[in-house]
Amino acid sequence: MRGLKYLAGYSESVTSRVQQLVADQKLGQVLLSKYPTPHQVRTDRALYDFTVALKNDHLRKSQPLSKVSYDPKISVINHALGMHSFVSRVQGTKLTAKHEIRIASLFKQAPMEFLKMIVVHELAHLKEKEHNKAFYQLCEYMEPAYHQLEFDTRLYLIHLESVGPLYRE
Repeated sequence: MRGLKYLAGYSESVTSRVQQLVADQKLGQVLLSKYPTPHQVRTDRALYDFTVALKNDHLRKSQPLSKVSYDPKISVINHALGMHSFVSRVQGTKLTAKHEIRIASLFKQAPMEFLKMIVVHELAHLKEKEHNKAFYQLCEYMEPAYHQLEFDTRLYLIHLESVGPLYRE
Protein backbone atom coordinates (compact mmCIF):
# COMPACT_ATOMS: atom_id res chain seq x y z
CA MET A 1 0.00 0.00 0.00
CA ARG A 2 1.31 3.41 -1.05
CA GLY A 3 0.95 5.26 2.29
CA LEU A 4 2.74 2.63 4.33
CA LYS A 5 6.08 4.02 3.14
CA TYR A 6 6.06 5.95 6.43
CA LEU A 7 6.37 2.61 8.23
CA ALA A 8 9.43 1.33 6.39
CA GLY A 9 11.52 -0.62 8.87
CA TYR A 10 8.60 -1.58 11.09
CA SER A 11 7.65 -5.23 11.52
CA GLU A 12 5.20 -7.04 9.28
CA SER A 13 2.77 -7.41 12.18
CA VAL A 14 2.71 -3.63 12.75
CA THR A 15 2.34 -2.76 9.08
CA SER A 16 -0.40 -5.33 8.52
CA ARG A 17 -2.39 -3.97 11.50
CA VAL A 18 -2.08 -0.44 10.14
CA GLN A 19 -2.98 -1.61 6.65
CA GLN A 20 -6.13 -3.23 8.08
CA LEU A 21 -7.07 0.01 9.89
CA VAL A 22 -6.70 1.90 6.61
CA ALA A 23 -8.72 -0.72 4.68
CA ASP A 24 -11.48 -0.62 7.32
CA GLN A 25 -11.38 3.20 7.30
CA LYS A 26 -10.73 3.22 11.05
CA LEU A 27 -7.32 4.87 11.26
CA GLY A 28 -8.91 8.31 11.63
CA GLN A 29 -11.08 7.08 14.51
CA VAL A 30 -8.03 5.65 16.28
CA LEU A 31 -6.13 8.92 15.89
CA LEU A 32 -9.10 11.07 16.96
CA SER A 33 -9.62 8.96 20.08
CA LYS A 34 -6.04 9.75 21.17
CA TYR A 35 -5.78 13.27 19.72
CA PRO A 36 -9.28 14.79 19.57
CA THR A 37 -8.31 18.38 18.72
CA PRO A 38 -5.69 20.21 16.66
CA HIS A 39 -3.32 22.71 18.26
CA GLN A 40 -3.82 26.46 17.96
CA VAL A 41 -0.20 27.39 17.14
CA ARG A 42 -1.06 28.69 13.67
CA THR A 43 1.25 31.65 13.03
CA ASP A 44 5.02 31.81 12.70
CA ARG A 45 5.14 34.12 15.75
CA ALA A 46 3.14 31.64 17.86
CA LEU A 47 5.39 28.81 16.62
CA TYR A 48 8.50 30.81 17.54
CA ASP A 49 7.15 31.51 21.04
CA PHE A 50 6.17 27.84 21.51
CA THR A 51 9.61 26.65 20.37
CA VAL A 52 11.55 29.14 22.50
CA ALA A 53 9.50 28.19 25.56
CA LEU A 54 10.39 24.51 25.02
CA LYS A 55 14.03 25.43 24.44
CA ASN A 56 14.13 27.50 27.63
CA ASP A 57 12.60 24.65 29.62
CA HIS A 58 15.11 22.04 28.45
CA LEU A 59 18.08 23.60 26.64
CA ARG A 60 18.55 26.92 28.37
CA LYS A 61 22.30 27.06 27.72
CA SER A 62 22.12 26.26 24.00
CA GLN A 63 22.53 28.80 21.23
CA PRO A 64 19.61 31.19 20.62
CA LEU A 65 17.23 30.65 17.74
CA SER A 66 17.19 33.25 14.98
CA LYS A 67 14.00 32.09 13.29
CA VAL A 68 11.24 29.52 13.66
CA SER A 69 8.56 29.25 10.98
CA TYR A 70 6.17 27.05 9.08
CA ASP A 71 7.51 26.23 5.64
CA PRO A 72 5.23 25.15 2.79
CA LYS A 73 8.27 23.99 0.79
CA ILE A 74 9.23 21.21 3.20
CA SER A 75 8.16 17.96 1.62
CA VAL A 76 7.19 15.02 3.79
CA ILE A 77 7.89 12.87 0.74
CA ASN A 78 11.58 13.68 1.22
CA HIS A 79 11.32 12.38 4.80
CA ALA A 80 11.37 15.84 6.36
CA LEU A 81 8.82 17.04 8.90
CA GLY A 82 10.98 19.91 9.99
CA MET A 83 14.45 21.23 9.41
CA HIS A 84 17.15 22.75 11.53
CA SER A 85 19.72 24.87 9.78
CA PHE A 86 22.90 26.35 11.13
CA VAL A 87 24.74 29.08 9.31
CA SER A 88 28.08 30.54 10.41
CA ARG A 89 29.31 33.76 8.91
CA VAL A 90 32.44 35.79 9.42
CA GLN A 91 31.61 39.46 9.75
CA GLY A 92 34.81 41.42 10.17
CA THR A 93 36.57 39.88 13.14
CA LYS A 94 33.43 38.23 14.53
CA LEU A 95 31.97 34.83 13.82
CA THR A 96 28.17 34.90 13.92
CA ALA A 97 25.90 31.88 14.01
CA LYS A 98 22.24 31.60 13.15
CA HIS A 99 20.03 28.68 14.11
CA GLU A 100 16.74 28.37 12.24
CA ILE A 101 13.97 25.83 12.58
CA ARG A 102 11.35 25.29 9.91
CA ILE A 103 8.33 23.02 10.33
CA ALA A 104 6.30 21.57 7.44
CA SER A 105 3.13 23.64 6.97
CA LEU A 106 0.92 20.57 7.02
CA PHE A 107 1.46 20.48 10.79
CA LYS A 108 -0.53 23.70 11.24
CA GLN A 109 -3.59 21.41 11.51
CA ALA A 110 -2.09 18.63 13.63
CA PRO A 111 -2.38 17.56 17.26
CA MET A 112 -0.27 19.55 19.71
CA GLU A 113 1.61 16.39 20.64
CA PHE A 114 2.85 15.93 17.05
CA LEU A 115 3.94 19.56 16.76
CA LYS A 116 5.81 19.25 20.06
CA MET A 117 7.51 16.03 18.94
CA ILE A 118 8.76 17.69 15.74
CA VAL A 119 9.95 20.81 17.58
CA VAL A 120 11.72 18.64 20.18
CA HIS A 121 13.42 16.74 17.34
CA GLU A 122 14.67 19.95 15.74
CA LEU A 123 15.73 21.44 19.08
CA ALA A 124 17.76 18.32 19.83
CA HIS A 125 19.85 19.17 16.76
CA LEU A 126 21.10 22.25 18.64
CA LYS A 127 23.16 19.86 20.79
CA GLU A 128 23.43 16.70 18.69
CA LYS A 129 23.85 16.98 14.91
CA GLU A 130 23.55 13.25 14.14
CA HIS A 131 20.64 10.89 14.79
CA ASN A 132 22.57 8.83 17.32
CA LYS A 133 21.84 7.39 20.76
CA ALA A 134 22.62 10.69 22.51
CA PHE A 135 20.26 12.51 20.13
CA TYR A 136 17.32 10.23 20.91
CA GLN A 137 18.08 10.33 24.64
CA LEU A 138 17.87 14.12 24.46
CA CYS A 139 14.55 13.86 22.58
CA GLU A 140 13.20 11.55 25.29
CA TYR A 141 14.44 13.93 28.00
CA MET A 142 12.44 16.77 26.42
CA GLU A 143 9.43 14.57 25.54
CA PRO A 144 9.24 11.23 27.40
CA ALA A 145 6.66 9.85 24.91
CA TYR A 146 8.86 10.84 21.94
CA HIS A 147 9.00 7.42 20.26
CA GLN A 148 5.25 6.77 20.57
CA LEU A 149 4.51 10.24 19.21
CA GLU A 150 6.88 9.67 16.31
CA PHE A 151 5.02 6.47 15.44
CA ASP A 152 1.61 8.15 15.81
CA THR A 153 2.82 10.99 13.57
CA ARG A 154 3.62 8.38 10.93
CA LEU A 155 0.04 7.10 11.27
CA TYR A 156 -1.21 10.67 10.91
CA LEU A 157 0.77 11.06 7.67
CA ILE A 158 -0.69 7.81 6.35
CA HIS A 159 -4.17 9.10 7.16
CA LEU A 160 -3.49 12.44 5.43
CA GLU A 161 -2.27 10.67 2.32
CA SER A 162 -4.98 8.02 2.14
CA VAL A 163 -8.06 9.92 3.39
CA GLY A 164 -7.25 13.59 3.86
CA PRO A 165 -7.33 15.96 6.83
CA LEU A 166 -8.07 14.48 10.24
CA TYR A 167 -9.88 17.56 11.53
CA ARG A 168 -12.79 19.41 9.97
CA GLU A 169 -12.50 23.18 9.90
